[in-house]
Amino acid sequence: QESVPERLDLKHRVLAEIDAHAPANAIVGSSTSGIKPTDMQVAMKKHPERLVVGHPFNPVYLLPLVEIVGGEQTFPEAIEVAKELYASIGMKPVVVRKEIEAFVGDRLLEAAWREALWLVKDGICTVEELDDIMRYSFGLRWAQMGMFQVYRVAGGEAGMRHFMAQFGPCLKWPWTKLMDVPEFNDELVDLIATQSDEQAHGLSIRELEKIRDDNLVAIMEALSKQNKGKGWGAGALHKDYTRQLAKLAAKKPVSKAAEKAKAAKPVKKAVKPAKAEKSKKSKKKG
Repeated sequence: QESVPERLDLKHRVLAEIDAHAPANAIVGSSTSGIKPTDMQVAMKKHPERLVVGHPFNPVYLLPLVEIVGGEQTFPEAIEVAKELYASIGMKPVVVRKEIEAFVGDRLLEAAWREALWLVKDGICTVEELDDIMRYSFGLRWAQMGMFQVYRVAGGEAGMRHFMAQFGPCLKWPWTKLMDVPEFNDELVDLIATQSDEQAHGLSIRELEKIRDDNLVAIMEALSKQNKGKGWGAGALHKDYTRQLAKLAAKKPVSKAAEKAKAAKPVKKAVKPAKAEKSKKSKKKG
């Protein structure tokens, strides 16, 4: 699976080389976060049908989601093989039903990021205040229920239909900046960077990464105990994969030395029937 920078020309060169040398039955993956696989398949002259996008989320060693996307020439079998492979290593594969730039996750993040930049640029809030609003409220809800399930619960016993009837019309109100993007000039970059540095309170990137990772592990472990011990969301996946690893660890692997010793050990010959009969007669005479 290639993970080179997000440049289509570079992707083309790398994928063309992989396609030229990889066995015909090998699935070729791409970690791109936004380029459509159809646009990358152009460079694969031999077997474009085996290209599958497997887009993970950072930190990739902890977050289990991987978006699987096929291009116009991708065989369904290639998607199924990729799906099984990712699941076998404890990831949560979700197949994107229709090819689209930036897929699903990053499109949601882009919308939130664009609006966040406007709110800070216009002085509505600071970087830290905006992050606090997320991590002390809907961020906690999203981490374990997502968006639609949260809104279904918000609709009460009447469910999602009631929620949409009640809150759907407000989507037409001009609250957000929609597709307007603030200009990334020096003033905006300095504002965001300065406030972001202040929010770190002197912690290094490594220290912040450790805090992030420790928190993610704690959240998944906590979720693994919910739902009457069955686990919930990412916690259920974490619980199942941990159980699988424990089973594998319980199987004692046979060392190479033990295998050689077993192969070199002489096989005990069975006693021939004739000799056995002769032995019995000797005992009777005695």
